[in-house]
Amino acid sequence: MSTLPFLTGAIGFAIVWVLIPQILRYSSRTAWLQRTPDFHHTNEAPVARFGGLALMVAFLVIELLLTVAGPVEREHPLTRLVVVLSCAAMFGLGFWDDIRPLGAKRKLAGQVLIALAVWGCGLGVETFKLPVTGLIISLHGWGVVFTVLWLVGMTNLINLIDGVDGLAGGICLMLMVLTIYVGRQNGTFELLAPGMAGALLAFLRYNFPPARIYLGDGGAYFLGFQIGLYALINSQKGTIFAALVAPLFVLALPILDTSLAILRRGLRGLPIFRPDRRHIHHHLLGMGFSRRQVVISMYSVTLFFLVLGWIAYWSRGELVPTLLGLGMVVLLLCAGQLDFSREWFAVGRVLGNSLDMRRDIQYALSLTRWLALEGRRSPSVEELWSDLTFAARKLGFASLRLTLENGARAWRRPDLGQSVECFRYELQCGCAGALEFGVPRPSQGLPAPSESPGFVSAQGCDLFEILSELLAEAWVKAARSWLNDNGASLRFSRGQPAQAHRPNTTSAASLISQDKRAPLSSNRTAMADCKK
Repeated sequence: MSTLPFLTGAIGFAIVWVLIPQILRYSSRTAWLQRTPDFHHTNEAPVARFGGLALMVAFLVIELLLTVAGPVEREHPLTRLVVVLSCAAMFGLGFWDDIRPLGAKRKLAGQVLIALAVWGCGLGVETFKLPVTGLIISLHGWGVVFTVLWLVGMTNLINLIDGVDGLAGGICLMLMVLTIYVGRQNGTFELLAPGMAGALLAFLRYNFPPARIYLGDGGAYFLGFQIGLYALINSQKGTIFAALVAPLFVLALPILDTSLAILRRGLRGLPIFRPDRRHIHHHLLGMGFSRRQVVISMYSVTLFFLVLGWIAYWSRGELVPTLLGLGMVVLLLCAGQLDFSREWFAVGRVLGNSLDMRRDIQYALSLTRWLALEGRRSPSVEELWSDLTFAARKLGFASLRLTLENGARAWRRPDLGQSVECFRYELQCGCAGALEFGVPRPSQGLPAPSESPGFVSAQGCDLFEILSELLAEAWVKAARSWLNDNGASLRFSRGQPAQAHRPNTTSAASLISQDKRAPLSSNRTAMADCKK
C-alpha cells in the first residue's frame, strides 16, 4: 500500500495546525476582517469565522506539491484545473460573505454561475445508469439541470448543518473518508482527498466544542462544493448511481433537517433561507444536551449512515433499496426517543396551524421591512422607538419594553392586566439593546383572535414567537442603519422614564435568538400555559 496518501494527509494536518493560530491572532487585530454581527449572532465573545481560509490554503499547497513533485499518472490536467479554480471561486464567494454579507439571492446566483461553469468545462452528468437493470438513460438537456442542482445542493447542505461547533467539520471528515475510498477505486483524487481529510482533522482540534474558530460560509461552501464535485467526477469513472448515492447516505440527517426546515418555512410564508432555531440540534440543546453531547450524538448516527454509504457503493447500488429501508427504520427509532419529533407525524395539525399563520406572518414581514427602512429616516432614537411601538401594536402585542444603555422605554395596552407571557431578546449581546415582548393570556377575558386581529392567543404561541423574532430582527436592522447614518451611540436623548408601567410576568422570560451556535435557552417554561 502506498504511503503517499498518509504523507499528503500529514501535510494537510500540519498546514492547518500551524495556520489557524495565526488566523486567530490576525483576525482579532484586523478591523476589516470583523464582520458586522447579524441579529442571530449573539456570541458573548467574538469567534473568528475564517477557518475555511486555512483549509483553502492547505488545498492549494497540496495540489501544488502534487503537480510539481507528485506521481506522473494523475487526473487529466484540465480536470484538475477546473477543480482548483471552481473550488477557489466557491470559497471566495463564501469568504466575501463572511466579511460583508451579500444576501441570499446574490450568493445563490454566484453558486449557480460557478456550477454552470463546471458543467461547461465537461464535468457534468449526461447519462444515468440504473444499478439493477444496467439500463443507461441519456439526460440530454436535463444534464445541466442535474449538475447545477447537485453542486448547489451539496454546497448549501454543508452550510446549513454548520449549526453546532464541530458538526459540519466532523460530517465533512466522514464524507472525505468515503471520497478517499471511492477515489481509490476509480483512480481519482486519491492523494488530494487524504490531504483534505488531514486538514479537517486538524481543524476539528480548534472547532470542537467550545469552538475557537468557525468554518464560516467560505469554509462550508468550499467543503460542500468540493465533496459534491468529487462525487460528480467519480460518477464518470464508475457506476454513476452508486457514486452519487453514497454521499447522500452520509448526509441523511442534514437532508432530513433541511427538508423539514424548507417545508416549515414555506408553509408559514417565511423566506426559506431565513435562519431559525428549530433545527434538530437546536431541539437537542433545548432538551438539556450539552454542545458536545449533541455533536457526539449526531456523529454516531452519521457514522452508521457512513457504513451504509460504503455498502451502497461497494454493491454498485444494488443494495440501495434495502439500505434505504434500514436507514429509515433507524431514523424512526431515533425519532421515537425525542419528544419534539412528535410534531413531524402530526401532519394535519401542523399543516393547518402553519397555513393559518401565513396571513399574519406576511403582514408582519411587510411591517418589519418598513421598520428596517425607517432606520435611515428617523431623526432620533425616540422616533425609532415610536415606529417600533406602532409595529408592535399593529401585530397585536400587548406590551413592549426596550432597554438601552442609558434607560428604558415601555408601552402597554390600556386593557392589559398584570399577567403576560413574555419573550426577551438580548440583541447582539446588548449592543442593540434588549427587547421584551408581552402578550396577555386568553383567560383575562380579552377579545378572541377573531375579534381582535393580530391578537396572539393560546392557539398562537408559535405565531407569537415568530412575530417577536421578526420584529426584533427588524429593530436590529433599523438600529444599525440609524447608527451608520448618525454616527452616534444608540441612546435615548432624554432621561430614563419611570418604570411603573412595566408589566409583571408570571413566567420566566425566555432569552432566545436565531444564532446557529449560541446555546438554546428553553422557551417552553415561558410558554407552558399557552400550549393546547
